Amino acid sequence: MHFGKYLQVAFLNRWNLLVFLGSAAAALLSGRGDVLLPLVLAGETAYIGLLASHPKFQSYVDAHEAKMQKAETSVASQQTMQYILSSLPSEALQRFQSLRAQCQELRQIAVDLKRPGMGAVDVPLDQLQLSGLDRLLWIHLRLLYTRYALMKFLQKTSADQIQKNIQALEKQIGELPADDKDPRRGRVRAALQDNLETSRSRVANLTKAQENCQFIGLEIDRLENKIRSLSEMAINRQEPEFISSEVDHVATSMVDTERTMNELQFATGLNSVDNEPPPLLRVHTTAAQK
Repeated sequence: MHFGKYLQVAFLNRWNLLVFLGSAAAALLSGRGDVLLPLVLAGETAYIGLLASHPKFQSYVDAHEAKMQKAETSVASQQTMQYILSSLPSEALQRFQSLRAQCQELRQIAVDLKRPGMGAVDVPLDQLQLSGLDRLLWIHLRLLYTRYALMKFLQKTSADQIQKNIQALEKQIGELPADDKDPRRGRVRAALQDNLETSRSRVANLTKAQENCQFIGLEIDRLENKIRSLSEMAINRQEPEFISSEVDHVATSMVDTERTMNELQFATGLNSVDNEPPPLLRVHTTAAQK
């Protein structure tokens, strides 16, 4: 962290500004400002320098900054969540809500095992478990939207038409003499060749999009199966700590999936999946009917 940041926070503290400005005003009004004002400035410089260099003050500033950044990230995640929920088709939305209900059931099982007979609202929230389940739900929701965005892209792009364009361009290029020195026909060949390379790139992009769409679909199935497996193991093992550790294990196993979704931001328009997930288990998520 830059030291200047700590100096700025120390100086702009309202109590420091009040004392400093008050002292400066008093020095000017005293009639001896040429003597007293430099003393006030020297004292202020020494004070903010000592305060800004104190480890506890620096820790406080860093913690406050991290809290503000987390709050901003949380707001962005909430906005992204609402956008996704309002954009998903009803079938995908119902799929997410079904998994969310499964996660709520999983957490309730853990709560019942830890404190039998008490509802989830009557016990302190297990922040570690909630964070892990929120992470899984956040990944699942974004997976559904990523697949939806890719499918829209694939529906709007005709592979057959691109292949026909490639064949037509190859034929046109083939009809031009390879050793023709005419500048005009040379420019025509260059334009056709560039168009051909663009069309081939489109085919490669389309193939990659199809592969990504297939991968995302498989990851959705895998994540849903993992959640259901966790619920079954929670009942059989009856170990709350085991539930939390398995939730974390599943979240960790989704690293490659998160990387793929980050790479597909150009298609989805979503921000990084590394952002703080919204509290999906602690709020009601609704969306307009399709």
